[in-house]
Amino acid sequence: MAVATSGTTTMNNVEAVRQTLYEALKADPRTLVMGEDVGARGNVFLITKGFIEEFGPERVIDTPLAEASIAGIAIGMAMEGLRPIAEIQFADFIYPAFNQIVGEAAKTRYRSNGDYTCPLVIRTPYGGGVHGALSHSVSIEALFYHVPGLKIVAPAFPADIKGLLNASIDDPDPVLFLEHKKTYRLVKGEVPNGHYTIPIGKADVKHPGDQLTVVSYGLYVHQALEAARQLEGDGLSVEVIDLRSIRPMDRTTILESVRKTRKLLIIHEDNKFGGIGAEISAMVAEDAFFDLDAPIRRLCGPDVPAMGYARTLEDEFMIPTSRMAESMREMVAF
Repeated sequence: MAVATSGTTTMNNVEAVRQTLYEALKADPRTLVMGEDVGARGNVFLITKGFIEEFGPERVIDTPLAEASIAGIAIGMAMEGLRPIAEIQFADFIYPAFNQIVGEAAKTRYRSNGDYTCPLVIRTPYGGGVHGALSHSVSIEALFYHVPGLKIVAPAFPADIKGLLNASIDDPDPVLFLEHKKTYRLVKGEVPNGHYTIPIGKADVKHPGDQLTVVSYGLYVHQALEAARQLEGDGLSVEVIDLRSIRPMDRTTILESVRKTRKLLIIHEDNKFGGIGAEISAMVAEDAFFDLDAPIRRLCGPDVPAMGYARTLEDEFMIPTSRMAESMREMVAF
């Protein structure tokens, strides 16, 4: 149970998602949630448990196992003035909805010359480390990152989840809201009570430092912070930036940090080739090359088609905190 303390409530990531959805449904009759098993079952993670009893089946909609329909129907609802929050049960299942999201939702404002918007949130749990194998471990951010008109958010802390989910619901354009499933019950923190928003596109310096900039998001932010604190005990100073928003990206915070530390390590779970780290590397190389004292380094998932089911294969894919700390030491010493 969450415990209220002086204006905040202690909760984990999954509770932050649940509270934000509940408050959104209470506050605005245009808001609805829809997806596979969100109604009677209350979502596979019990995020929407009890919602259908309180808000009814017209606002908590159990859909068929048809992701293209979930996205397509939600787009129509959004264009007609509703505020749908559509759930793709696992990010690995989003591929059938790709055309609806990329070809329709992301282009609505542009193709209508601003006559229509698409205030749609698509939530989905992503990422590995939960023994989910190739059907429940994928990172999808790079597949959608290339698409103008679509925002992508991936918060890692409960307070950020609430603030950014509120901002996503308020946004007049489509937002892909990624929730790392391993952090759902692993991560806890203080969350402000009441309604608040965090601007989409604003990163957060979670750990200040002046010898190395580390940029990450999702689960790996927590491991990067742990590694940075280990190095701090040895007198090494590492700055850890949590992107929070993947697109739009906070170029200003990244570049200011790199110009200060003069070194950059990018850590993400997704495959290395063509990943978010490649775009960050290009940006820094274009705008801050002469500020660098070392080559930019990326520490990312291997370029294999999927994460294996066997624990040994999953461990090989995921990056342990010890390896992050080792890379940080090497970069500081360069």
